[in-house]
Amino acid sequence: MRHGKKFNHLGRKTAHRKAMLSNMACSLIEHKRINTTEAKAKALRKFVEPLITKSKEDTTHNRRVVFSYLRSKEAVTELFKEISVKVAERPGGYVRIIKLGNRQGDNAPMAMVELVDYNELYDPKGNKAKKTTRRSRRGGAKKVEAAVETQTSQEEE
Repeated sequence: MRHGKKFNHLGRKTAHRKAMLSNMACSLIEHKRINTTEAKAKALRKFVEPLITKSKEDTTHNRRVVFSYLRSKEAVTELFKEISVKVAERPGGYVRIIKLGNRQGDNAPMAMVELVDYNELYDPKGNKAKKTTRRSRRGGAKKVEAAVETQTSQEEE
């Protein structure tokens, strides 16, 4: 029976699952975006979000705790120096999962996992590029004024 066992075991033994999630988390921290299956993406979100929360407070203890999960000095350094600064105001929800459809070979549902603050398309602060005004094909007011002036000059002649 699996009463109270809430996380997905992903069809792997404990050591394999922990190593896989650790490697995926390091890749996500390094590249800011990875493609994987939906089940692994959901497991990765539960794995990496508490680590990002810990990285907001840069203490020796938090670094050691995060290192015990990630086992990569480079990933820990990048997490504490760059990512924690970007997500400092965010109260959670650091990872976004976007479904991509099914994989060609085995029809497995695929997803893209990305860090929310590193996506340029979805700006969290709403700082969108200034939208240009729409222009008509006729040329707008300037040409209309010029046409009226030429008509009046022709009528005077």
